[in-house]
Amino acid sequence: MNLRVPNRAFTRVATALALTLAFAGASTGLLHGPEAQALTVSSGSMSFSGDAGDYISGGQSYSYSPAAGDTLNVNGSSDDNHISVSVDGANGDWWYLDLAAPAGQQLAPGDYTGATRYPFNEATEPGLSIDGNGRGCNTLTGSFSVADVVFGPNGYVQKLDATYEQHCEGGTAALRGEIHIDNPAPPAALDLGVAIDLKGTASYLNGKATIGGTVSCNEPTQVNVSGTVTQVAHRILIKGSYATKVACQPGAPVTWTATAAPTGTTPFQKGDVEVQAQAQAQDPHYGQTVTVTQTAVVALSKG
Repeated sequence: MNLRVPNRAFTRVATALALTLAFAGASTGLLHGPEAQALTVSSGSMSFSGDAGDYISGGQSYSYSPAAGDTLNVNGSSDDNHISVSVDGANGDWWYLDLAAPAGQQLAPGDYTGATRYPFNEATEPGLSIDGNGRGCNTLTGSFSVADVVFGPNGYVQKLDATYEQHCEGGTAALRGEIHIDNPAPPAALDLGVAIDLKGTASYLNGKATIGGTVSCNEPTQVNVSGTVTQVAHRILIKGSYATKVACQPGAPVTWTATAAPTGTTPFQKGDVEVQAQAQAQDPHYGQTVTVTQTAVVALSKG
C-alpha cells in the first residue's frame, strides 16, 4: 500500500475550510470511523459529466483511469462506512469523491437516496460529495447506487462499482458519474502474539527482576514489548517497569528478555510476581498499530 498525499490536498483543505465556515451555522456534522492508508488503484476508472449550469463540472465531461496515466487513490473508514477516492489526472486535474452510508451502517450494495454533503450529513442520511479543480458545493443533495463493494481489513477497498448524482445548492442541474475500482485481494492484517515465561530471576546484586517470553507474528515487524512486574513481599509492594524491542519473523516464536528495576528501595524477592506484558507493532501493510497484552504469574528464583 502506498500512502500518497498530493500537494493539491492542501488546496482542498483550504477550500473545504472556507465552505465549512460558510456552512457551519446550518449543519451539526458527524464523526466517522478513522480512515485507512490510501491505496493506489491498480485497475478502474472514474467518470462524470454535468448538465449546463452544474457548478462542479461546468457542464463538461471528465474521465480518468490508471490505463490512461491518471492516478486514482482509494481508502475506506475502519468501520466500512465511508469510501473516499482521489483523482490526480495526468493533465493536472484533481478531484475527490466521497460515498458514505448513514451513521452506524456499513456501505453495501443498494440505493442510497436523500444524500447530503459529506461529512456534514445527518446520522440518518447517506453522505455524498464530489469536488475538485478548486470547486465545491456549500450544500448539496443527491443519491448514489452501489452495485458492488468489497472491503478487506482496516478499510482496504478491494472492489467498488457505483453511480452517483449530485445537485449543488439546491439546484436542478445535476452532475452524474460512476466509479469502478478493482484492486488485488487484500494482504492479511498483522497477527501479533505475546507470551510470558513462567520462570524468572531476582538478582542478588541489584535487586532487579529479569523476565522474558516470546512474540509471534505473521509478517516481519519490529515489536516493542513493555510492561510491569509487581510483587508483595513481607507486606511491602515492590513494582518495576521494563521495555525492550525484538525483530519478529514469521514461522516461529521469537524470544524476548527484559529487566525491571524496583521503583523503591526494596529489591525484588525470590517468589511469585505478577508480570503484565504489552506487545505493540506497526502493521506493514495497513499502517495500523497492533497491540496485544498478556498477564501471568511468574516464579522468581535468586540469580
